[in-house]
Amino acid sequence: MIEYKLTRTRRKTVVIQITYDGVEVRAPLHTPLHEIDKFVNSKEDWIAEKSLIMRERAENRDSFRLDYGSQVLYRGNYYPITAGVGSYGYDGTSFIIPSDLDHQEIKQACIQIYRVLAFNVIEPRLNAYASQMGVSYSSFKISDAQKQWGSCTARKRINFSWRLMMADDDLIDYVIVHELSHTIELNHSEEFWNIVESFMPDYREKKARLDELQKQLVNEDWRNK
Repeated sequence: MIEYKLTRTRRKTVVIQITYDGVEVRAPLHTPLHEIDKFVNSKEDWIAEKSLIMRERAENRDSFRLDYGSQVLYRGNYYPITAGVGSYGYDGTSFIIPSDLDHQEIKQACIQIYRVLAFNVIEPRLNAYASQMGVSYSSFKISDAQKQWGSCTARKRINFSWRLMMADDDLIDYVIVHELSHTIELNHSEEFWNIVESFMPDYREKKARLDELQKQLVNEDWRNK
């Protein structure tokens, strides 16, 4: 019998999700427990395969450490972390942070640098593409989103994850165009992708490269904690 955490909702089907904490199952409110057990057990091989992947990711995250001299990714290139005196920032050649920080503090200092850089890099590019596309947005901010590079609300509030600063410039531009396109079509319909393609014909190649970067970051512990 496979152990799992069960959550009942108003959904119509049973779904299984493998997380760092184990197997989670969401099922309709009135589905009998024996039917849920039968469904979960029928997916035993799939669960074992995905659980192994999650364990490997967890091990990679646990072993992820930043130290002075470590290389961090910024706009597609790697830069060293160096110790400064009472200040931190990016000087074009390295990420400068105060000396005598532990591993967690080093990571937090780098995240703060990324957040500042994200605002400074994205704002002018966002405004330039908004002008080019003939659209407007109500506000934008830098977020801590882990699974989304960007997002756009119905009120045209656009968010970008600071993690986007690890991507190449052309990939940053793709995410900007993607979110600005949502100010016209707030979905991922064919019309939406036509809008994206009209301003960025090679968006599929850029999207694929972003997916590869996301796979890399999954194995690194960049959680903001």
